[in-house]
Amino acid sequence: MTQDDITRELVTLRDYWRYAISRFNAADLSFGHGTTTAGDDAAFLLLDSLDLPIDALDPFLDARLLPAERKRLAERIETRVTTRKPSAYITGRAYIQGVRFLIDERVIVPRSHIGEILFNEYVNSPGSSFLPDPMAVTSAVDICTGSGCLAVLAAKFFPYAAVDAVDLSADALDVARLNLAEHEVEGQVTLHEGDLFTPLAGRRYDLIITNPPYVDHAALGAFPAEFRAEPQMAHDGGEDGLDLVRQILATAGDHLNPGGGMICEIGSGREILEEEFPHLEFLWLETAESQDAVFWISAEALGVA
Repeated sequence: MTQDDITRELVTLRDYWRYAISRFNAADLSFGHGTTTAGDDAAFLLLDSLDLPIDALDPFLDARLLPAERKRLAERIETRVTTRKPSAYITGRAYIQGVRFLIDERVIVPRSHIGEILFNEYVNSPGSSFLPDPMAVTSAVDICTGSGCLAVLAAKFFPYAAVDAVDLSADALDVARLNLAEHEVEGQVTLHEGDLFTPLAGRRYDLIITNPPYVDHAALGAFPAEFRAEPQMAHDGGEDGLDLVRQILATAGDHLNPGGGMICEIGSGREILEEEFPHLEFLWLETAESQDAVFWISAEALGVA
């Protein structure tokens, strides 16, 4: 079937959703960049391509599409199948808890558990039992910021905080600048190019946020094409996935104010960390998909008096 045949025969969003699911399943695509099934991935690709809310498929299913919209959807479905790039790269946008960020292949597709935790603790509950009072935070830093999504969220949740954001990749920081401008937080967030805490010149913070690369080499070698489309540096956590986490733990205390703390995403390395750092009190945080992918550790636990 040619592209002309597709755009002539398929006229509603429901038509394109069904067609995309069939194509995705037949191609045995992989998911995990904010979606977990062919149906969800197809819905995201179609809705975001039409500038519709990505969580509201049903109201639009039987809407007839304009010729230009049909052409765009048919082309993007074909691109998803033939290139196996994540749908977020095709639309150029990704979302954390409904907040939209601009992305491209220079950065990993944002999907941090930390975003979910921030929303749950500050929006969906009367107050956090471990995170600081958002109005009391005057300084925060996002280590390994990538697209800048967590730095942007920090600026939104901590309105009185000066936020620093660090990444080793100059390309990633270029994307982060786009998101700072998109969310109008350029005056609150400062970007730094460098390795972890190195460019911060001894600065201390009330809060450290970090989602460093944490994929182990065995898992990295088994990545499907969708994950290989992302910058490898954004995934590579060393042999067991915890190289950067160890470095961050070793120096985080030097950059925390008394009463502060750090929230860190590590993937699946809980047992290794607890065995290597038996003296540290990790508070493991539950998310919709995991019970031990993210930890909180206080400044005091890291030796800050």
